[in-house]
Amino acid sequence: MNEREVGDRDWLRAVRRELDDREQAALAPLACASRHALRRVPETPVDHRQDFAQDADRILHSRAYTRYIDKTQVFSLVDNDHITHRVLHVQLVSRIGRTIGRFLGLNEDLIEAIALGHDIGHPPFGHEGERILSKICSRHGLASFQHNTQSVQFLDRFERGGRGWNLSLQVLDGILCHDGEVRARRLCPDRHKDFAVHDLEIAAKLADPSLELVPMTLEGCVVRLADTIAYIGRDLEDAIELGLVGRDEVPEECRRVLGNSNGTIVYSLVTDLLANSAHIREAAADDFTGDCLGFGEEAGDALHRLKLFNYQRIYTNSAFKPDFAKIHLYYERLFDHYLDLAHRAERGEHGRSFLRSMSPAYLDTHGPAAMVRDYLAGMTDAYFLRQAAAIGCAIPERLCLPK
Repeated sequence: MNEREVGDRDWLRAVRRELDDREQAALAPLACASRHALRRVPETPVDHRQDFAQDADRILHSRAYTRYIDKTQVFSLVDNDHITHRVLHVQLVSRIGRTIGRFLGLNEDLIEAIALGHDIGHPPFGHEGERILSKICSRHGLASFQHNTQSVQFLDRFERGGRGWNLSLQVLDGILCHDGEVRARRLCPDRHKDFAVHDLEIAAKLADPSLELVPMTLEGCVVRLADTIAYIGRDLEDAIELGLVGRDEVPEECRRVLGNSNGTIVYSLVTDLLANSAHIREAAADDFTGDCLGFGEEAGDALHRLKLFNYQRIYTNSAFKPDFAKIHLYYERLFDHYLDLAHRAERGEHGRSFLRSMSPAYLDTHGPAAMVRDYLAGMTDAYFLRQAAAIGCAIPERLCLPK
């Protein structure tokens, strides 16, 4: 490195220190400052980017993030360009989360990084695909498949040929703990975590999918709540677009408190959350008695009622899942196909070409079934169907549901 390059590097590091100082002064006392980011492998700062901003960049430029573009959110195999895909959902979570974080004085870069990465591990065909793949994994001696643990797997141990992105603990924890229905109206972070605890929580969650995990930061709690805010009204709009639900069918309590359109639902929930969490801006750094955020009673009850409505009328509605029996069969056949390739490679035969880019460290620490799990989970819907067709499966037609 020549003298000019050294000078540029020193200047960039000085800019970063200035940004860290400005951030520390602006954040609420209970927020997570970028200088407190913890990495499994320590890194020497080399440029102006703060740690959580760098994490957001790494996720945004990952190969797995690119594949969000053709991942099911709720509706699969539907011929309608206005239906939400996973990539839009994570952008909505990020935007809603940052809006909340800005008002409460929390770290927007940390919120963004968690939001962008929180659904990376979703397999083809959304939650239905997740349930199918979990059953297959169990039959092959693997732990249950859950998209939140798989998101950590992708970002920490699969991307970059198996080396992972070395993301901060706070980001990985927020991704791991984003999932699960919030039964209480409020969330309080579990701040006492390190990487040893993180690894234990992953193992415990894999062993017991019903286990409730709580994020270690307020920013992680924001993303968990923003996730619900982002999908609850948007899923309703998609169902209305497809003619599965009428707007006037939304329960009266929900219409009165939250509204009956995505815009009013998002605005109502965000406004209520901010009004009931404003104390966070002023709480002292050691005042953990007020270290919670969430909704008021009326909005929380209306949100719970709207979730029940969505489950009954949208998520369990068989009208938009006529070919999921075929998708289940294709998962089975593709898993067996790639598992056979992996076993052939173990015997020294030609095979395992689907993981030719993976590092020896990844191949040495993952058995054949785990490799197939990771490969299938990373597929887009369209690639999954192309691979199924390549082994002789008849591809289902896309639905044209009337509005």
